[in-house]
Amino acid sequence: GGLIANGEPIGASGLRQVYELVQQLRGTAGDRQVPGDPKVGYAQLYGAPGTAGVSILSR
Repeated sequence: GGLIANGEPIGASGLRQVYELVQQLRGTAGDRQVPGDPKVGYAQLYGAPGTAGVSILSR
């Protein structure tokens, strides 16, 4: 699961997470769609020591 299942795109892991959040919030994630009607999505990633990022999306 997670980004490893998506090939761990080097340099684009965060963008891949944001893309998935957008699909979930739009309701267009197909078989991966979470149940219910999501209103907020959260993505977190880390890189080299001391490097981290968070994205919170809502609709």
